[in-house]
Amino acid sequence: MFGPEGPSLRELAVQALSSVERGYDLLAPKFDHTPFRTPDSVLSAVASALERTGPYDDGLDLCCGTGAGVAVLAKVCRRSVTGVDFSAGMLDVARQRTGVVRPRVSWVRADARALPFAPAFDLVVSFGAFGHFLPSELPGLFAQVHSVLRPGGCFAFPVVAPPRPASLAYWMLLGFDTAMRVRNALWRPPFVMYYRAFRLGEVRSELARAGFQVELLALPEFGQRRDGSPRVRMVVARHLG
Repeated sequence: MFGPEGPSLRELAVQALSSVERGYDLLAPKFDHTPFRTPDSVLSAVASALERTGPYDDGLDLCCGTGAGVAVLAKVCRRSVTGVDFSAGMLDVARQRTGVVRPRVSWVRADARALPFAPAFDLVVSFGAFGHFLPSELPGLFAQVHSVLRPGGCFAFPVVAPPRPASLAYWMLLGFDTAMRVRNALWRPPFVMYYRAFRLGEVRSELARAGFQVELLALPEFGQRRDGSPRVRMVVARHLG
């Protein structure tokens, strides 16, 4: 699961018993060598889809981690790209590893639930971060994204179709979420990471309530499931202004 450059079991255990912020500070130097980093195939597919919906001037990568999504924004934004994350360790790695020169790139340490920006962006993206937010936090999170977008701006992120109950992946994710709930009931500070809490139907409702017009775009690079539905979609939420 982890290559030789990835974290050891001991390092993962220390991270899991830390807060989310401290855990990612510790994991940051080896994060790109774990399965937690968004795969390049997903990043490339989203970039291709955004190129068809753009162009954009200024982009924001929400919960940017080590900066993989910033490279996506650099392909579709003409003027500036900003990465925001609350882990200082992840931002340090992002600054060191991201070789983007144009457009202008900046890094900001902040909590996604209290973004320190005016309506300055045409595009906000996020990759793999929503498991760190409880369902009750989504209204506030989406309201924050809405507040930093210019009228007509776009909030986009990929969503993988949930595994079927008969699949091994379903039971693995269920087991992981159950283990996290037990851990958080017994240990402080909590480490919020639930793979099954981000449900597309609820997400669409909350986005609409926050003032977005929501569209789902299939990412054809990943094909279809047996029932004909896309394996991976991109949610495109437009600021109605």
